[in-house]
This record gives sequence, C-alpha cells and structure tokens, in this order.
Amino acid sequence: MDAAVQRVLIVGGGFSGMAAAIELRKRGIAVDLVEIDAGWRSYGAGISLGGATLRAFRTLGVLDEFVRRGSAHDNVDLHTSTGHHLATLPTPRLAGPDVPGGGAIMRPELAAILADATRASGTKVRLGCTFASFTQDDDGVDVVFTDGDTGRYDLVIGADGLYSTMRATLFPAAPTPQYTGQGVWRAVLPRLESVDHAMMWLGPKIKAGVAPVSATQMYLYVTEDRAERTHIDPARFLPLLRDLLAPFDVPALQAIRARLAEDSQVIYRPLEGMLLPRPWHRGRIVLIGDTVHATTPHMASGACIGIEDAIVLAEELERGAGVHAALAAFEERRWERCRMVVENSGRLGEIEITGGDKAEHGRIMRETLVALGQAI
Repeated sequence: MDAAVQRVLIVGGGFSGMAAAIELRKRGIAVDLVEIDAGWRSYGAGISLGGATLRAFRTLGVLDEFVRRGSAHDNVDLHTSTGHHLATLPTPRLAGPDVPGGGAIMRPELAAILADATRASGTKVRLGCTFASFTQDDDGVDVVFTDGDTGRYDLVIGADGLYSTMRATLFPAAPTPQYTGQGVWRAVLPRLESVDHAMMWLGPKIKAGVAPVSATQMYLYVTEDRAERTHIDPARFLPLLRDLLAPFDVPALQAIRARLAEDSQVIYRPLEGMLLPRPWHRGRIVLIGDTVHATTPHMASGACIGIEDAIVLAEELERGAGVHAALAAFEERRWERCRMVVENSGRLGEIEITGGDKAEHGRIMRETLVALGQAI
C-alpha cells in the first residue's frame, strides 16, 4: 500500500462512496465518510443489475446478502407490445457458475446492505455533515466541515452524486446534468408467479418491464418520452402510470395494471446524463461514480460502473506507485468503460425517442453487454 495514503475522506454515502470505504478499509486505510443526509436514506423502487454488478458485489463481500435479500436470475426476455417474443438476451454468469447472470433488488435494501458493510469495515461515518471548503498542498488536503470540525487527509474522494457540490467546486467549468427527453416510472407490487426473471415489452414509444426484487415482490418500470422536463403532481402518478400501460395487449402487464394501488410506491424520475471529460482528479482530490459519469438506466449499469470505480481506485492505490500515479492509472482504466456506458445508454434513448433503427438498438445492447463482461 502507498505509504502516502493512510487517511482518506469520502464525501457522499451513496453506492460508490460506500464501496470505496469498504475496499479501502480492507487495505488498512483509515476512512472517514461524510453524508449530508442525516437519515442516510436511499430513494427509489427497484434497481436492475447485470452480471458485472454481481461480480463487483462478490469483490466487496456483499454478494451472499444480496442473493438473500434480493433476486438473482438469468436472462432477459424481450417482447413486442402485443406479447410476441422477440429475443432472449443471455446474461453470462460473471460472478461465478453458481450465481445467476443478473438480478434486481429494492434500492433501499441494497443501500442498507452496503451501509451495514461500511460500518462493519470500521469506516467512521458522519451523517448530516459534508465539506464546507478544502485547500490542498503537495502532501495533503485540509478540509473544513459544515459542522465546524476540520481534518487533514492524504486523499479526498468525491462521491456526492449527480448534482455534486464536489464537482462544481473542483471543476467550476464542468458540464451539468442534461435532461434526455425521457422519464421513467417505477412501482412495487406483490410478485406474480410468472415473474421469475426480467422481462420487457417494447411499444412504439413506450417501454415496459418487470423484474422480481425479492421472494415476494416485483418491480415495474415504464419508460416514456417527454419532450420537456416538467413537474408532475404526485397525486397524478397512479392514474398516469395506469394510462401508460393501457395500450399493451399483454395479460401479464394488464394483470399488473389492475393491481396498481396507492401502496404501490409509484415514482417518476426524469432521465439525465452527464460525462465529465478527463481529468477526474486535481491534486489529491478525485471524483468517482455519478459525480463524473451519470448514465440513464438503459443498460442497467449506473450502479455497476460506480462500484467498479471504487474497486479499481483501491487496487491502484495498493500498487504503491504514489498517489498521483495511482489516480492517473485509475482514470486510464475507467475512462473508456464508463464513457461507453454513458454514451451507449444515451444513444439507446435517442433511438427510442426518434423511432430509429431497431437493429442498431439491438447491436448496441449486445456490444455493451459483451464489453461489460470483460474484466475491469
């Protein structure tokens, strides 16, 4: 381990920040993690995960807990809006022959799994607090926190998400998240017996899918085009989602539509994306996860590449070549993979919005899945 990195601050307690804490603690580094949300909450319904994500969970040491509390399954079936089967996307078992090639889980459940692992690692977690300012020199970073405390660190990791204050502070000219012209609806329902793996139905302008997220629950997602980002009254969520499903001539989707109720946790989120050009670090401060490469969910890989960032960063620091060499090597290993996911996911959305070439859509999905299967 690089002797120049003995104490690290992580700003942000999301998936990538927690993963970084877990991996750095394995290597004996003292880690402070600050999270501005005093409740350390994770919002959202289900989250779909590919084989590369499950492989990363195995590295973190949380795979068994994910399998226990979520759902691991193979393959994704694609259908038309009338139920005609188009294709089955294979999901290679990247986490090992004993682990299915994909899965899904409730987002708060996954956050709880990682939070438990973060605390168990010995990370010092401070909630309701973040950085107020920082200054750095050749040997370290001095940080002032919003609660008035101060600290000095060998390395600071910014993992504070899509609307990152760390990014805006470190790189004032950085691009900001951009609305893509699509939004996604999600809901949670009791699991139908027929929903034992991931399935999608592709309409002319609307895409619907379901996946089991536990032994008793499943989640529904519906992607729709919206030319402008507009506020939607939450009181309208349930009837609007029902209306979106009405045109699908599919018994399973109509059964789900009939079961949608006030307790279905219906949410809507406009889709945004952002890719920060290199560099992702300045001096002894580095950014990871959605802070630098926020992607739409078309490839179900946003959480994956953020967690992979954490693993790769810890590996490069362990090589002991010096902090600056480690950060440069981290970026070199991560840039092309993360760029591919962000840009390919964005292109899939463009094809869906414009009614573009379905063959290109399929090719991008296949090529991206193959690339994600490669070692990180």
